[in-house]
Amino acid sequence: MSRKSVNKREKIDRVTITTTTMRVKKVEKRLLKYDELPDYMKDNDFILDYYRCEWPLKDTFLSVFCWHNETLNIWTHLGGFLIFAAMAVATLMESSKGDGAISNFLRTSFIATPLMTMLTMNRNNGSRNTTQGGHHGNFSESSLLDTSAEGTELVPLWPWFVFLAGAMCCLVFSSVSHLLACHSKRLTRFFWSLDYAGISVMIVCSFYAPVYYCFYCQPLFSLFYLTSITILGILAIITLFTPSLAQPQFRAFRACLFLGMGFSGLIPSVHATALHWDHPQLLVALGYEVLMGILYATGAWFYVSRVPERWKPGFFDLAGHSHQIFHVFVVGAALTHSAAIMILLHWRQGTPTCL
Repeated sequence: MSRKSVNKREKIDRVTITTTTMRVKKVEKRLLKYDELPDYMKDNDFILDYYRCEWPLKDTFLSVFCWHNETLNIWTHLGGFLIFAAMAVATLMESSKGDGAISNFLRTSFIATPLMTMLTMNRNNGSRNTTQGGHHGNFSESSLLDTSAEGTELVPLWPWFVFLAGAMCCLVFSSVSHLLACHSKRLTRFFWSLDYAGISVMIVCSFYAPVYYCFYCQPLFSLFYLTSITILGILAIITLFTPSLAQPQFRAFRACLFLGMGFSGLIPSVHATALHWDHPQLLVALGYEVLMGILYATGAWFYVSRVPERWKPGFFDLAGHSHQIFHVFVVGAALTHSAAIMILLHWRQGTPTCL
């Protein structure tokens, strides 16, 4: 064979290889149906289409701006992350006089109306001592959250920032996991474990502010409860990083573990209510915590039951499936919890220094 023929054949081979590579890249970037997925990516057999599978890392990153069955999973929690980041910034910018964005939010009807109602009920029942300050002869919505009373001390804000950090950690871990887990089998296992760890972190961090402010004058109880939930959270994270527990068949187990961690807060809640039963602020905050629990439990029900996509497989592939609904309930519950924390913080700031 002549040298000219060999060179021509090499050129043809290079063109063929290049063409094949381009075709492979196109295949890698297309959206797949459920039946085309490798076994490690099969999780919800009621979502039938629009899956990303083993895309190049760059394309996987850029898919945050594309429409697929994880788009709303990514953005529901990414949006929640931005909300809590804004709350953190607003708190840092708020002056010590309580005239910033967070205090103004507390004076809205969403927060102030339940407090005013409770105080009115107490006054009508002849209560004269509903707070340690004992100044309820005349009260108004504008003075309800005043924290400048004499004999008070500046209460630390670090527990509030612990909660915000935990919430942001959970939400950003979730968004990143839903974005990147499709890249490879190795990243799938890592990111779903990271996602579950983020939920555990958020649950643990959610305890810090309520327990700290409710037991501010009982530091030993505060230390006991916070140490207990922290140890429980660490054990949960270790457990959830076990690869076998990330499998779809353990979905109900994971939901029960998270709910169990959350509802363990009933013990300090009952204890705090017994200590401060005559303080309407704490009772209103407890009401928000009950609402938070209902929201989390409802979201967990959607997560486990896979409703509504099980009722009409394929119809909710892009929008409206159970995991997206679960995400919305998680953000709503976290915002409800933040309202409860703010009530407790301003109540504690308005009470006299511990004796």
